[in-house]
Amino acid sequence: MNNIQWYPGHMTKARRNMERDVKLVDLVIELRDARAPHATENPDIKKIAGGRKRLILLNKSDLADPSVTKLWIDKYKKDGIEALALDARNRDFLSRIKLSIERLSAEKAERDRSRGITERRPVKALICGIPNIGKSTFINSVLGRASAKTGNKPGVTKGNQWITVSNEFLLLDTPGVLWPKFEDESVGIALSLIGSINDEILNKEELAVKLIAFLLREYPEALKERYGISDEEFEKAVSVYEEGTLLMVDKDALAYMDLISRKRGTIKKGAAPDYERCANLLIDDLRAGRLGRVSLERP
Repeated sequence: MNNIQWYPGHMTKARRNMERDVKLVDLVIELRDARAPHATENPDIKKIAGGRKRLILLNKSDLADPSVTKLWIDKYKKDGIEALALDARNRDFLSRIKLSIERLSAEKAERDRSRGITERRPVKALICGIPNIGKSTFINSVLGRASAKTGNKPGVTKGNQWITVSNEFLLLDTPGVLWPKFEDESVGIALSLIGSINDEILNKEELAVKLIAFLLREYPEALKERYGISDEEFEKAVSVYEEGTLLMVDKDALAYMDLISRKRGTIKKGAAPDYERCANLLIDDLRAGRLGRVSLERP
C-alpha cells in the first residue's frame, strides 16, 4: 500500500485553485462517504477553509450501517461541527440541508444587518470532497436537473465552477482532491474498497482478503447470507490450512475466499480458485450494497 503512486499532478493544481477560491465563499460543504468518514476526510480541507463554517455531509448513507453513522454524527456534534447523513440520489435531504445552511449563515446575515445591509445577499458555499464521493450527484439533486457530470470513476469534475441554486444560494463546485500521503494504511484500504482510488493500481486479491477478515469480525452474517456459506463449511475449509504455512495471510479469510470462489464458480482450470475474479466479485458486492449496510470505520 505504501508504494502506490496515487496523487496525480492535476490534484496539486486543483488544491491551489481551492485555496484561491475559498476566499470568495461564506461556507464550506464537505462530502464524505458514510461508510468511511475518517478515510474520506481530506485533512487539508480544515486548513483551506480557514475560519469559515463547515457542513459535513455523509453521503451514501444508504450503504452504511445506520447505527454507526449515528455515532459519527454524534461525534461531530460533540466537536461543534454540523453534519448530516444522506443519499445524494434521493432529494428528501433538501429541507434538512436548507435548515443547516440557514443556521450556519446566521452569523453572516447578522453581520450584514449590523453594517446596514438590508438586502439579503446569497450565501456562497464551496463544495468539496475526495474523488468519487458523489458531489456531482448531490449538485444535480439540489438543482433538480442534470447539470454536473456524474460517473463511477474518480476525476469527473475538471475545474472549479459556479452553480446558481437559487437567488439565495450559490455553489462553487471543485474537483475531487486527495492528499499527498497516507499516514495510516487503514485509510488507503478503506479508500480502495469504496473505489476512491483507481482500481488499476491496487492488488485486489490482497484487498479482498483484508475485507473478508473485517467482515468476519464485524459483519459475519452478511457473508453467510450473501454467499450461502454455513459454519460447517467454513470450519472444514479452515482446517485445510496448517498453522504457519500462510505466514502473514489471514487463513480464515483465505479459506472464506476459497469457499466464495467455489460457490460463485470463479474457478480456474484444474479446479483451483480464481482469486482475481473472486476479489472483483466481492469488492463489487460491497460497493453495490449487496453485502448489506456495511460501515468500514467507527469513531
